[in-house]
Amino acid sequence: MEMRQLRYFVAVARERSFSRAANTLNMAQPPLSRQIQMLEAEMGAELIDRSVRPLRLSPAGRLFLKQAEQILGHAEATKVMMTRTIKSAKRSVVFGFVASTMYGRFPALIRGFRKKASDIEVHLVEMSSLEQINALKEGRIDAGFGTQRFEDTDIRRVLLREEQMIVALPITHNLAGTDAPLPLSRVAEEPQILYPSKPRPSYADQVLTVFHDHGLTPMIAHEARELHIALGLVAAEEGIAVVPASLDRLRMEGICYRPIEEHPTSPIFMNYRQGDTSPPICLMKEVICEMYPDWGYAVPEGLREP
Repeated sequence: MEMRQLRYFVAVARERSFSRAANTLNMAQPPLSRQIQMLEAEMGAELIDRSVRPLRLSPAGRLFLKQAEQILGHAEATKVMMTRTIKSAKRSVVFGFVASTMYGRFPALIRGFRKKASDIEVHLVEMSSLEQINALKEGRIDAGFGTQRFEDTDIRRVLLREEQMIVALPITHNLAGTDAPLPLSRVAEEPQILYPSKPRPSYADQVLTVFHDHGLTPMIAHEARELHIALGLVAAEEGIAVVPASLDRLRMEGICYRPIEEHPTSPIFMNYRQGDTSPPICLMKEVICEMYPDWGYAVPEGLREP
């Protein structure tokens, strides 16, 4: 019995068709049929009932499918574990980030980190703030850069800075004519485009909280899955969006930006496992402490502590 035969059998069982399974596996149907026949011969039982359409598994085939899926699952888990072990031997670090940080200082921090640690392999993974917490606890990332406050005794959360919120408007909008700050009450009168729609809580909930804290109930026109979709909807004159000020650098066609009179902010956090003093984490802290003053930001208090 070979691993490929197990994969072939699982594909046929799921597709309930040799032709569809062959397409899924990117192979011709005759060799697929032969491999299943060889597998049945080795098992000494018919695994697939070919007398009906769509195909169905025999009682022996149903039992074998469960075992085959378990074997393939264990094999894949072993492969992932070995890959991580090999990579850790090469000294690597995985940073999670929310999409909006890519328009701010995060890329520059990564460049600064790479410059100081050319011997460390850096991997970047986009994920929501909530996903970062789970990924940290499961060991899938080493640190995360997000915008949400979460209380978890296993996670050390450091506030890096508060970023101003601004309004993204279609250039054709009647509020786009000047650079004067807009009062939130006026912003709330316009159809709002929130992002991301999920998972929640997210930046969308921060925006809603800003409105609610000022006694305002905005009209929600759209909830976009991703930031670039929200901006596209703004450019298409579907509404306006409250976004991080770093997006002002993103000169997307059909969009302009206005400050908000009340100066609401959104936090940016660095999250890592409690008590993690590994060289990559300490080095990233060092990079932030060196680069933030150059940009006019205060050195985050939380980075002065272990």
